Amino acid sequence: MNILLVDDESYVTESLELTIPWTELGIEEVYRADSVDQALLALNTYDIDIVVTDIRMPDRDGLELLAEIGNTWPHIRTLVLTGYSDFEYAQKAIRLKAGDYILKPVDDDPFMESIRRVVTEIEAEWGQTDKYNQLAYQRQSELELLRDGLLNDLLLGREASDRSMLSRLDTYGIHIKPDHTAQMLFVPPGSYTQDQTEEAIRLLEYAIGNITNEILGEHGAVWLGRAPQGGLVILWQYDAQMYAGYKLHIRELRDSVHRYLKTNLSFWVSDPFVFPTEISSTYRQMMRFAHLAYAAAEQGIHFIQEQHQPLERPSAMKFMESLYKPPALIHLLESAQWNAAKQKVDQVLDTMESLPLTHEHLYEVYLAVSNALVYMAHHHGYKLAASDSGGLDPFSAQQITGSLSKLRVWCNSVLTRIELQGTPSALEPSRSRIVKQVQEMVAESLGQDVSVKTIADRVFLHPVYLSKIYKTETGEGLGDYIIRIRMEKALYMLKHTNSKIYEITAALGYQNPQYFSKLFKKHYGMTPNEFRET
Repeated sequence: MNILLVDDESYVTESLELTIPWTELGIEEVYRADSVDQALLALNTYDIDIVVTDIRMPDRDGLELLAEIGNTWPHIRTLVLTGYSDFEYAQKAIRLKAGDYILKPVDDDPFMESIRRVVTEIEAEWGQTDKYNQLAYQRQSELELLRDGLLNDLLLGREASDRSMLSRLDTYGIHIKPDHTAQMLFVPPGSYTQDQTEEAIRLLEYAIGNITNEILGEHGAVWLGRAPQGGLVILWQYDAQMYAGYKLHIRELRDSVHRYLKTNLSFWVSDPFVFPTEISSTYRQMMRFAHLAYAAAEQGIHFIQEQHQPLERPSAMKFMESLYKPPALIHLLESAQWNAAKQKVDQVLDTMESLPLTHEHLYEVYLAVSNALVYMAHHHGYKLAASDSGGLDPFSAQQITGSLSKLRVWCNSVLTRIELQGTPSALEPSRSRIVKQVQEMVAESLGQDVSVKTIADRVFLHPVYLSKIYKTETGEGLGDYIIRIRMEKALYMLKHTNSKIYEITAALGYQNPQYFSKLFKKHYGMTPNEFRET
């Protein structure tokens, strides 16, 4: 902290500066002034935390200085120097929020005690401010997770009731209005994630979000988040009168990102659609086009016209249901559950045997597996070409999705190649093996007493150390991961089974239905009963 000593008798401030052990009191810099004008100059020049001022001075008195400090620098703590004969002035100083008054001539011990008390008060105030900032940051981080979770649910077709939707949008600070038209901008992950660490990607996404809010947010409501299979999704809802000029603002966004972040983004822009009823079908359409463009290394802004591809009805997702059912394909591959991943894909392909297939249906499965492949390659350093065997080439993709049998052969080949590259070996870091082992245990033990402690006991590590390893390797707390996987399973059971709430509670290893409901509401913004009613 820094202190300013003000007295027209300069020997007083000079004596205090030289004789008081300031560093022991927590004071780093001591500044002096001989008048109110000099004091105001110092206050405008330096970062002052405490002011000690005499009251009686020739031109302007200390009470004027206290009033100015209270108006301009309310955070600064003040003390006054006064003699016995000036006690009335001291009372006025107290009314001007001076923290204390010190009698002249100054005695070092009482003076130091007053300074020490003020320093302690400031430190306590700073501590409260730090705590508030930490809580605000934590709340903002939690809101980002909740927003991404809601966006992912909508993009994957998990729609909520109108009442629940309005409540969650309002709670999460999202200004997109239901039953109004919006546009979707999709940024494929390959256009900005190549050769970047996860931390660098997150920072880049944060910067892209700021630029997006500044440019597009000026003309309407904006909601930006991560897509389920990677990349960014931007929802933009603007006044219909601005439709004619929306392309100019999107080009301005891309140019600004290039100018300030030195990054060339690819944007896929949808036609207007009704939010939220058409968001999932719009997203699936964007993914198909963007994936082929990524494979062909196309860059720029691509405006998808409705006549290019009809939007799918939500019912067309039914055959893909098991592919998205928790644990998702990407989660299985991340935890090296190779057989389970193959069984999940085979289940979808087997279901398709009885369907009147179109090329779009085949391409849907191809796209899901390809997205998992790209994700594994970018996040785990696998060689894409070795895993894919040419499948990301648009001409190869046309051949692969030409028939169900060709698609099945390709899927099995890709998953086998990923397994060969991802199988733990003696050279693989032990931490990665531990993380995979933990993820397998969580998947196998959802109905049991699964906790950080029980898992730590099974891998022969201290719970604190295991939590630190898991957080370092994945960026997610182990306890948070366990809850997330359980909540995803709960969501699926609520949606696709007739099990009662207490049965789902027991199936997930919880003893108390009320506690389970509280966790579910914290995770999804509504209770299990409210979700089922939707």
